[in-house]
Amino acid sequence: MGAGLTQSRRRALPWLVLALWVAVLAVAAPFAGKLADVTRDGVTDYLPANANSTQVAKLQERLPGGESTELVLVYQRDGALTATDRATAERQIGQIAAEHELTDTPKGVPSEDGTTLMYPVSSNEPGADEELRNAFVDDVRETARSADGLTVEVGGPGAVIRDSKKVYDSLDGPLLYTTVAVVAVLLILIYRSPVLWLIPLIVAGIADYLSMGVAYGLNQAFGTSISGAGTAIMTILVLGAGTDYALLIVSRYREELRRIEHPYDAMKAALRGCGPAVIASSGTVAVGLLCLLAADLNSNRGMGPLGTVGVLCALIAMLSLLPAILVLVGRRVFWPLIPAFGSTPKERRSLFSAMGSSAGRRPVTVLVAGALALGALALGALNLPGDLKQEDAFVDRPESVSAMVTLADAYPDSSSQPITVMTPADRAAATLAAATSTEGVASAHVGRTGEGWTEVSVNASALPQTDAETRTIKSLRDKLDGSFVGGPSAQQIDLEKTNARDQKVVVPIVLLAVLLILIGLLRSLVAPLMLVAAVVAVWGASLGIGGLVFEPLFGFQGTDPALGLLSFVFLVALGVDYGIFLMHRMREESLGGAEPAEAALTALRTTGGVIASAGLVLAATFAVLMNMGLVSLVQLGFVIAVGVLLDTFLVRTYLVTSASVALGRKVWWPGRMAKAPEPEVLLREPERV
Repeated sequence: MGAGLTQSRRRALPWLVLALWVAVLAVAAPFAGKLADVTRDGVTDYLPANANSTQVAKLQERLPGGESTELVLVYQRDGALTATDRATAERQIGQIAAEHELTDTPKGVPSEDGTTLMYPVSSNEPGADEELRNAFVDDVRETARSADGLTVEVGGPGAVIRDSKKVYDSLDGPLLYTTVAVVAVLLILIYRSPVLWLIPLIVAGIADYLSMGVAYGLNQAFGTSISGAGTAIMTILVLGAGTDYALLIVSRYREELRRIEHPYDAMKAALRGCGPAVIASSGTVAVGLLCLLAADLNSNRGMGPLGTVGVLCALIAMLSLLPAILVLVGRRVFWPLIPAFGSTPKERRSLFSAMGSSAGRRPVTVLVAGALALGALALGALNLPGDLKQEDAFVDRPESVSAMVTLADAYPDSSSQPITVMTPADRAAATLAAATSTEGVASAHVGRTGEGWTEVSVNASALPQTDAETRTIKSLRDKLDGSFVGGPSAQQIDLEKTNARDQKVVVPIVLLAVLLILIGLLRSLVAPLMLVAAVVAVWGASLGIGGLVFEPLFGFQGTDPALGLLSFVFLVALGVDYGIFLMHRMREESLGGAEPAEAALTALRTTGGVIASAGLVLAATFAVLMNMGLVSLVQLGFVIAVGVLLDTFLVRTYLVTSASVALGRKVWWPGRMAKAPEPEVLLREPERV
């Protein structure tokens, strides 16, 4: 009866898991489809929560007509504008004014050399509705067309936001398809099977769909910020981390199928063996990402929960749905390399055996050489270009940025991008007078008034996002007590300042959280410190490589202010992820009676291939971001991909193994494994981890 019950359970449980997943997806489907509706890439979705510029944006939404959409139409002809050109400009501006509600009548401002005519256009018609703002910009661009040698470009803050939105909208399809294609190719090469690669990929896709539904639920329940960059990172993590977990589980399952007859029992043994490491590693990544909640920048803070959702959905899918499908299809899924019951794999000297041997022979030499190499690479970070300006934020220059460049050349002594001051209505006159008398201010005028606040538009004499304009904005903030100073250039200042603050606050929290988790998992102090030091070194080296190639090779004129913080969080969390895989197996071998050096080399030999495969997949998925249209995403994808590869093929294989061999049992200090075992202990059954 017992055998019959076990057999019945073997058949029923996988089908029950499949049925449960069908039910879960049926519930999640309506929510997943709504995620795009709550994705926001507006100004306040990326600004610091309490910054001056954020308050300006929020107060503008409360003024009559709501938030303004500011545009600048730029008419230019090489040599000089003709009378016909000016008539064309007047006609097009008149048509725009007739079709839309503008805050005032646009007036042309000619350049001194006569080649350019600038028309500032502002409208409250779209209000805060993102779709209406986008439609307004598109309609203006449709009306303002170039003709007969006359170049017409639409720039300004509203146009920049629209062009950014176009890039984010283009991420969904290409990002998903490219990532899936990359992962598929790598899985085919890794598994060498025409069928097996499909299963982890399908399960990862299902996990991604589930994560979209959960993310929408978090937004509705807690107001979690959902941005285009955040959802892109979530997809990358689901597919990358999920495939990594699948590689570890499938590898252990294949191993167990050789010694256990029934797939159900083999999978049970596989999950018992590698499940704790998978759970621990994913939990560490999730906790590391949640530390971003301590950030003040809205975009950084919102990325934490989204990344955590992605990792946890991938974990749940790989620990339940993947095993159920593999058990149902049985051994034949591995065709043509089917692991037969009772068989032994062919013994062959692997790359990781050779690497382990070299690390084992001269551990201190390898450790010192590797540390010096990472330190030398980290020096490249000193060559990172300065903070990224708005005009350099796109890989391919869009129309809005081209318009800004044209304006900067044609109007070198004035700014085409106003600074917005929100001041209490009863102090509007005094604020206007104080702003006008501030050094660096060319002109100022009062705009709308509502709900106790008045809008003052200030034009600086310096070009946008220059040191001179920055000094003017800071002077206005110091001088106009009780008022808020915002606008695009002020927003950039606040972004840079808040990113620096977030890095000082979040980095120590991440380090402490990850260290405490590792101490609890490994029951040691030395091993966790070693792993944390290793991933910090990888982060520094990765940024250093970025510094060596960003400007000379890629032509980037600046570095995204959030790059340091985000790359740190991801590389520390994901790097420790691989460290857990290696140290877990090392601990398992030590508990089985192996000497420290033997345990370290065996762990590398048995897990090195899986960790290398997982590292390649994760690096490739983040490298997909390098095909996107925003410099910030390209830089983040590059640094993380390079960091994962360094961690996989240098730090885990050489440095951690060498350090473990050199330290011996001290690597487990102060735990009980740091002491030599009594002779009779080795005769006991190894402790299960």
